Amino acid sequence: MLVLLTGGAGFIGSHVAEELLAAGHEVRVLDALLPAVHPHYPTGRPDLPADIELIVGDIRDPATVDNAVSGTDAICHQAAMVGLGLDAQDMPDYAGINDLGTAVLLAAMDRADIGRLVLASSMVIYGEGRYSCPDHDVVRPVPRTPEDLDAGRFEPRCPVCGAALTSGAVPEQAPADPRNTYAATKLAQEHLAAAWARTTGGTAAALRYHNVYGPRMPKDTPYAGVASIFRSALEANRAPQVFEDGGQRRDFVHVRDVAAANLAALLHELPSGELRSYNIASGTPHTVGEMAAGLAEAFGGPPPVVTGEYRLGDVRHIVASPDRAREELGFTARVGFAEGIREFATAPLRG
Repeated sequence: MLVLLTGGAGFIGSHVAEELLAAGHEVRVLDALLPAVHPHYPTGRPDLPADIELIVGDIRDPATVDNAVSGTDAICHQAAMVGLGLDAQDMPDYAGINDLGTAVLLAAMDRADIGRLVLASSMVIYGEGRYSCPDHDVVRPVPRTPEDLDAGRFEPRCPVCGAALTSGAVPEQAPADPRNTYAATKLAQEHLAAAWARTTGGTAAALRYHNVYGPRMPKDTPYAGVASIFRSALEANRAPQVFEDGGQRRDFVHVRDVAAANLAALLHELPSGELRSYNIASGTPHTVGEMAAGLAEAFGGPPPVVTGEYRLGDVRHIVASPDRAREELGFTARVGFAEGIREFATAPLRG
């Protein structure tokens, strides 16, 4: 089949493109090639296989998107502005690229009678992860306050009794609780895709990526992921700076596994007229401190420094249950943490 891959020149998108080609599919890429992500464009074509058709354009422009979707069989929508956001001044850009762009794409799909969508979503829509209290079972902790964080009290507590909580794996049916601008726009993308599916009878899969890392991550920017920030520091012979106490638990999933999940979602039969969401994760959590220490050791650089600093939009623990993706898509992550970190420590970065 011919797949339109939006954002296909980016970090995750370029790996998805390779996965689709390897499986025998044709790929058309729509990418704005924004300078923040592709600083060397327009001096040359992005590093994409020569047999991929590349359309350079804005996902928010209806004429460009109509041209891009024409003749395709399915859409794999990766284009997005990523990161937590720096402050409220980022909100128009996030909402424009992520939400208006998605709405323009869905409308174009309707006009072209294309009924299959795979959407890149994110675990950030959950907010804090799943927690249980010894006395009150599963609870939703209140957002952590600056006063607690300044005092080094990083662990969420029970909203009823204040007791320490035990964190667990988040299932897809957990209630959404977006706590920053990026999270809010990713949840809105899911709502738009669900509305499109109900209206048109199409199929939609929202892949809720957990902490993706691997070759071609963008170098250190205000919007980069923590793995890229650590790698960039090591390349500059600086110690990785670990926020809080380094005990934040995450599920680090390799980008090649994420690409495989996209292919699985495109190929499997999904129910018509609804959106199905899937955690895309390894199923084996690690702390941020473990990620920093593993990278530093594999790179041969200075050991990480735990700073105690924090970002108010961050959450403490967020790990996932990968059961639904395994049962419904046949997807299981294959790149182990130690193997992936060793590769990533010396893999090329983008930018």
